[in-house]
Amino acid sequence: MSHTPHELLEEFPNQVEAMQQLKASDAHFAKLYDEYHALNRAVHRAETDVEPTDDLNMAQMRKERLALKDQIANLLANAA
Repeated sequence: MSHTPHELLEEFPNQVEAMQQLKASDAHFAKLYDEYHALNRAVHRAETDVEPTDDLNMAQMRKERLALKDQIANLLANAA
């Protein structure tokens, strides 16, 4: 089993409990979390050539992943 980098639990190690609580209580957060997870897996598959893609698509996926991560970070900060 390969390790997928940029998992949210690694990106926000001090907020694991907050993420679990928000996933259970906030539908918007749960949706963002799931979207990030799916996109992060797609980026990893592309980076490891399991599902190759062109550079433009790779750059777009990375930008989308960063935007989702920023939204998640803001929700975590507001929940604190």
